[in-house]
Amino acid sequence: MLDQTLTLPEDPEELRSFTARLLAEVKAQAILIEKLRHQLAGHRAHRFGASSETAEQLQLALETSEIAAAAMTARMKLPDIEEKDKPKRRPIPDHIPRMEVELTPGSDACADCGGCLRRIGEDVTEELEYVPGRFIVNRIVRPRLTCSCCERFAQAPLPSRPIERGRPGPGLLSHVLVSKYADHLPLYRQSQIFEREGLDLDRSTLADWVGKSTALLEPLAEAIGRHVLSAEAIFADDTPVSMLAPGTGKTQTARLWTYARDERPWEGTAPPAAWYRFSGDRKGQHPKDHLARFRGWMHADGYAGFEDLYRSGAIREVACMAHVRRKFVDIHRSQGSPIAEEAIGRIAQLYAVETQARGSPPDRRAELRRAHAAPVFDDLERWLAMQLTTISGKSPLAAAIRYALTRIERLRPYLDHGILELDNNAAERGMRAVALGRKNYLFVGSEAGGKAAAIAYTLIETAKLNGVDPQAWLADTLARISDYKITKVDQLLPWHWNG
Repeated sequence: MLDQTLTLPEDPEELRSFTARLLAEVKAQAILIEKLRHQLAGHRAHRFGASSETAEQLQLALETSEIAAAAMTARMKLPDIEEKDKPKRRPIPDHIPRMEVELTPGSDACADCGGCLRRIGEDVTEELEYVPGRFIVNRIVRPRLTCSCCERFAQAPLPSRPIERGRPGPGLLSHVLVSKYADHLPLYRQSQIFEREGLDLDRSTLADWVGKSTALLEPLAEAIGRHVLSAEAIFADDTPVSMLAPGTGKTQTARLWTYARDERPWEGTAPPAAWYRFSGDRKGQHPKDHLARFRGWMHADGYAGFEDLYRSGAIREVACMAHVRRKFVDIHRSQGSPIAEEAIGRIAQLYAVETQARGSPPDRRAELRRAHAAPVFDDLERWLAMQLTTISGKSPLAAAIRYALTRIERLRPYLDHGILELDNNAAERGMRAVALGRKNYLFVGSEAGGKAAAIAYTLIETAKLNGVDPQAWLADTLARISDYKITKVDQLLPWHWNG
């Protein structure tokens, strides 16, 4: 109507009807403008920088595909395939300092006849290692000895190494993993950094190391998952990750899920941990499979895929006040709404009680909440319901209030249970590293590559939660895990590490 040439009617009755229609359209346009302004403010707040160059995207595509292939090869214990056009391994440059370690059989006497052993040669294995701030080469020397009486040969065995027939030491593998998944440096950029040190380490070589290392460390990630799922209450969240769609040259939206355990706010003795899982889509079956063994409370957002879990009765829902607050913050920023501002203030009173309760045992936390948070909580619920009757039901503010009323009802259990939290921030904090990495990696190459990333994030983020240097811990763990029985792998978890 507004874009048509207006001809005002002469008849008063028709004029009143025309005016009513005009006002209705103006109101609809105003609501649409309000929604668009709200969306625009959100896009501006979450906007990333300019897209990467095509060449960089190609490097990332190759990198993620190579990690996936290496992880699959290691997991299935397949032999390495020697590609015809693969560049030959170059010797480690002479300018890298050497540290020589000599391994002997342990005795100068022959094990068969007791005769004296004499040296007839040696085998030398060079291992490129990284210690914080510099590269070194470990020269592992194993003398070949023979008995002067019976000609029996003796030689010390080569110690287990993270990658068989590979030349990277555990410290270097740890450095590459942490640089990629904690410091968000894609492998081709790491390759460029190594080149400045005079080292020829191709991106495909680094990808092979990452894939095989994560496959070797997978039992540790599974142990962390068992630890998380044994909790009384966990935190759950997911975030989108682009994954290359085979044969199309395009990407599809996959997901990384995190399940966190953190009992520090109520003086729990269990170590904190974060367990990551990867899936090619966001179907509800994935969290159902991940949490098949879990029984207890779960803090989460309003994702509909969780509903089947709650209906089963095995998992009880705890909603997130941070999600509620965030919607009012967005509206206040874009519109300056006084109702949104007051809602933020009322929610702040609940967080003030949490500040007082933090670090207290569960019974004391529940007591404080019933005395000080419950009245504010109930009043917030009533006040929001009243505000809904005073504003347009189609506005973004009305949508935020309706969302808040739905989530507040599902958040109420936190008032009576001291082991629960007011929000799901423990899981959301675990997604920060993924969000930063996603900006640099752009995508994962396949489900195998996504699984490798989930293993790396599980180990690195759990180490950080426990105040453990992930690079030092992973270096020590990679040096030892090959000789560890699978039944004792829990002893290698970061909270058992002495440094």
